[in-house]
Amino acid sequence: MTAAKFWNGVAEKYAKSAIRDPKQYHLSLERTRSYLRDTDRVLELGCGTGSTALLLAPNVALYTGSDLSSKMMEIAREKLASGEHPNVEFMVAEADSTAVGGSYDAVMAFNLLHLVDDLPRTLRHAHQTLRDGGLFISKTPCLGTKKWLFRPLIGAMKLVGKAPDVLLFTPTELEQAVTDAGFEIIETGDYASRYVVARKI
Repeated sequence: MTAAKFWNGVAEKYAKSAIRDPKQYHLSLERTRSYLRDTDRVLELGCGTGSTALLLAPNVALYTGSDLSSKMMEIAREKLASGEHPNVEFMVAEADSTAVGGSYDAVMAFNLLHLVDDLPRTLRHAHQTLRDGGLFISKTPCLGTKKWLFRPLIGAMKLVGKAPDVLLFTPTELEQAVTDAGFEIIETGDYASRYVVARKI
């Protein structure tokens, strides 16, 4: 099963699911807002149904959300029907797609990096998409410290169509990959998942 097919299949359920840890989620949003300016052009990779995009968009000039799931993007666009978010746009695209081009001030990747096909390629694409000095901000589950638990569990769930492919890396491995892609890490933290802010150098 392709990743797009999996996420299309769970999009409706995903849209209705509650945030697992609201306190940590909002803390990470506040840290992210502290880096944003009202003149910024922002790209979010793997934005799902757009909920986080709509919360951060009032802080910037333009917010583009992308996701490989056309169903997720359909739900996200329905949220724009009220006209309350004129600076937000959504598009169907994979995280490393050249269709998502331009020169952005910030690129976001929330709960995405453990789900991509090729982590180094996705990070290089984020780097190329940013202006010089632009920021890459991510929050990622790092399950590599418990591979013994998650590898068989995820494998079993995949067999019955209940899980996508998942990369199992540690926080240290994730941060090394970010650095290797040409970034300087300027902040890290733990908000239920590993939070990383890095500047393009």
